[in-house]
Amino acid sequence: MSENYTLESFTVEGSDGVKLRTRVFKPDAGTEADGKLGIVLVHPYSILGGCQGLLKGIASGLALNGYTAVTFDMRGVGKSTGRASLTGFSEVKDVVAVCNWLSNTFFLPRILLLGSSAGAPIAGSAVDQIEQVIGYVSIGYPFGMTASILFGRHHKAILQSPKPKLFIMGTQDGFTSVKQLRNKLNSAAGRVETHLIDGVGHFQMEGPGYDAEMVDLIIKFIASL
Repeated sequence: MSENYTLESFTVEGSDGVKLRTRVFKPDAGTEADGKLGIVLVHPYSILGGCQGLLKGIASGLALNGYTAVTFDMRGVGKSTGRASLTGFSEVKDVVAVCNWLSNTFFLPRILLLGSSAGAPIAGSAVDQIEQVIGYVSIGYPFGMTASILFGRHHKAILQSPKPKLFIMGTQDGFTSVKQLRNKLNSAAGRVETHLIDGVGHFQMEGPGYDAEMVDLIIKFIASL
């Protein structure tokens, strides 16, 4: 618990019976910036140690700014049941389940979906499967050639989605070059924004030192929706 938000743990059951350990960062009563919008954050690649704890800094920062934010461990991570998949397609079901649960449980008709690293393609594949999602934020989407061996089949879903999109990336990202990012986004539908952080690498940007900047960028994006 903090002065300005509360943290609660829940277990959300997915469509295939997987049980997902979920945390809700909720602003204190009277401090909500938007009582009708929730933010769901999708963590980096499970198989390389990705877990919801990596997104605690951003989620708590969003709650301190008045937004209900949710993190969760995808299948096979932490106390969540099931088994992680190599390409992230089973995990898309987890994202859909948590978004629907958040919307129904906390009466939030609008959701912003955010994915970090490999969580970005997984979240991107879920965007148009969830009616309540009104926008999407990617932190370090792995568009590069090597990463595309695993996640390339996710690209089409987010690039063809008409929903507003923000892609945040460091210019020294080891998985995706600035050129690769721009080439991919040239074909994207709908409103697309990019924010490049000069001289910063993929894992560096995921670290706690950039949490406050991520929160600021997310809040500005929400204000534009």
